[in-house]
Amino acid sequence: MSFFTSLSGLQAAQTEMSTISHNLANVSTNGFKRSTTQFADVIASTSNSNPTQMVGSGTVVKSVRQQFSQGGFTQSTSALDVAISGEGFFIVKGGDASGNNVSFTRNGSFLVNSDRYVVDGQGNKLQVYPVDGSGSVVATGLASTVSLRLPQTSGKPEASQNVSMSLNLNANQLIPKDDDRWEDEPYAFDRFDPATYNHSAQTTIYDANGNALTMTTYFVRETAPTTGDPNSEWTAYSFVGDKQLTTNPDPDIQEPITLTFDATGKLTAPTGPTTFAGFLAPGATAEQVINLDFGDATTQVYSPFSVNASTQDGSPVGQLEGVTIADDGTVSASFSNGDSQALGKVVLASFSNPAGMRQQGSSTWSASGLSGEARLGEPGANGFGGLMSGAIERSNVDITEELVGLIAAQRNFQANAKALDTASQISQTIFNIRS
Repeated sequence: MSFFTSLSGLQAAQTEMSTISHNLANVSTNGFKRSTTQFADVIASTSNSNPTQMVGSGTVVKSVRQQFSQGGFTQSTSALDVAISGEGFFIVKGGDASGNNVSFTRNGSFLVNSDRYVVDGQGNKLQVYPVDGSGSVVATGLASTVSLRLPQTSGKPEASQNVSMSLNLNANQLIPKDDDRWEDEPYAFDRFDPATYNHSAQTTIYDANGNALTMTTYFVRETAPTTGDPNSEWTAYSFVGDKQLTTNPDPDIQEPITLTFDATGKLTAPTGPTTFAGFLAPGATAEQVINLDFGDATTQVYSPFSVNASTQDGSPVGQLEGVTIADDGTVSASFSNGDSQALGKVVLASFSNPAGMRQQGSSTWSASGLSGEARLGEPGANGFGGLMSGAIERSNVDITEELVGLIAAQRNFQANAKALDTASQISQTIFNIRS
C-alpha cells in the first residue's frame, strides 16, 4: 500500500506544480485569476476499525480553487480600457444568434470592430443596459441587455439660411484705380485680382446635405466722403464656391449689396438682412436661399479691417469624435457638431460563489451550478465595484509567492519520490530474504 500512498503524493505534488506553472505563465495576462490546489487525505476504514490504529492511504486533489482577489491596475490612454475596482464581472456575448453565449470577464481591454461594436479580444460584444436621452436605464435583466455599438453620426443636417457678419471696413482704404484707365474710373471687379477689391471675408455655411461650403464676400470701396456728401459707399460681392449670389431673381443680372456709411462710420444701409436669390449647391436638388445681415455693429472707421463676429444657422451631421465611460458605467459619445449622446450603461454581474465558475480561457468564465446564477447591477451600486476608465486590471499572480510555492511543491514531490524509493528498497530486501 505504501507504493500507492507515495504515488498519490507524487500525483498531488505534480498537480500543484502544474497549477503554479499555469499561474506563472499568465502573470502578464490581463484579468487572469490565480488558482490554488486544495488537497484532502484518504482514509479507508470500516465501522469495525479501531480509530486509534487507522493508517491513511495517501492524498487526493480536492479542488483547484480560483482566487478572485483584486489585481493591480495598469494605466491606459484608451477610453475603452476599463477596470473594475471591487466586485463584479463584465458581461460579454459571442456570435451565437440565440444570444445564449454569455460569458463573464474581468479583462476590460475593449476595442471597436469593423461593425462599430465594442468587443473584447475574442470578438465578444460588451453588454450594456439601454438608456433614454437623459442617460437613465429603461430596462434591466440579462434579457434586456444590448450590445454596445458606436454610432457614426448624430443629428440631421440643416441648410444655412441666415448669415450674419459684424466687421469693420478700413476708412483709410482708397478706391481701386487703374493707371491705364481714365481718371477716377474704377476697376471692373474681378475676384481673382486682389487689386480690384479692398477686403474679403470667408464664412462656412452648409447645404441641405450637411456639406460645408465656403461663402466669400469681397468688399470694394466705391465712393469716399466729400465736402458735399460725407457718406461713403462700398459694394459687397458674395460668392459660394464659384457661384455669385445676387439679389436679382434673374441669374443673368448680378446685383451685389451696396453698403452706405455716414460721416461717423455708422452703417446706414441696408438696415436689415439682404435676401439673395436661390442658388443650387453642388449635389443639391432644391435651391438654397441665403439672407445676409451685416447688423448694427458693422462700421467704417480708421482702423484695420477686421471681422468681429460671424454666425450662421446651418449645421452638418455630427461625426463621432470620442467615447467616454463614466465611473457609474454610463457610456457617452461626443460628435463634431457638439452633440453628446448616452449610448448605454455598463452592466456588472456577481456570483455567490465565483470560485465555482467554469473557466473558458482568455480570462473569461461562464456560470455553472456551483457558482449560482448571475446577479446583475450597475457599477457602484448594491455592492458592485466602480469603474475606472483608462485602466486595465492585471493578473493577481504574485511571482514571489508562486515561486516559494513551487519550491515547496518540488520538495513534496521529492519527498514522495524518496518514500516510493524506500518502499521499493524494502520490497527488494524482502525478496532477497525469500531467495
